[in-house]
Amino acid sequence: MTQQPVIQVKNLVARFGDEIILDNISFDVFKGEIVSIIGTSGSGKSTLLRHVIGLNRPYSGQILIENIDIATCDQATQQNMFRKIGVLFQGGALFGSMTLAENVALPMLEYTDLPKDVIARLVFMKLCQFDLAAYPDYLPAQLSGGMRKRAGLARAMALNPHLLFLDEPTSGLDPIKSTEINNLILDINQNSQTTIIIVTHELKTVFNISDRILMIDKSTKKIIAAGNPHDLATKSKHPTVRQFLNNGDA
Repeated sequence: MTQQPVIQVKNLVARFGDEIILDNISFDVFKGEIVSIIGTSGSGKSTLLRHVIGLNRPYSGQILIENIDIATCDQATQQNMFRKIGVLFQGGALFGSMTLAENVALPMLEYTDLPKDVIARLVFMKLCQFDLAAYPDYLPAQLSGGMRKRAGLARAMALNPHLLFLDEPTSGLDPIKSTEINNLILDINQNSQTTIIIVTHELKTVFNISDRILMIDKSTKKIIAAGNPHDLATKSKHPTVRQFLNNGDA
């Protein structure tokens, strides 16, 4: 039996004013996959991510998550869908005036009716999972870059989402910290079968943890490559794809 996609993007056109950012983008993502969205700077990678998670509405086309059109569904359905989604924004996007524990608790407070003592226990468990149990009362500014990334992941995973969206999860980190974050992403995927979409320009992330990549071309505003990154690096007939994957021209 053919596996049903958990995400379907159909003929997506994204525009800001008169400027087309993405032109007729279509792809599927299947349960348990790690899919990386790549492309040169300004190609629309983060714009695509924001559309898929419902922050931007398509100019035209459809985005279906578990067969629900997130752009046209009612508010109650959309809120229920958001419970199944975790997002790590670029830089972590933690609230600077809130402690680490308060940041991680936010999704639980917003999307559940759990008692505060239960939330406190769940927050502690998440902090333990991401090796942050000693820092619940720290503000984001008191944490290192790698710790802020882990904290962002802890918050994104607060509700044990089916789908995890990560925007440049290793950018700005040294190679050791980048490897730690990549290993955390792999652990999340393998231990819970969480489907993960990553926006990245880091080739280590692309090659070490991605099942598939989707490459957006800045000039045509379309997907010009989709598949296993190792195969595409050597076998793609598109010179831009080979150049990016072999040289890291981001």
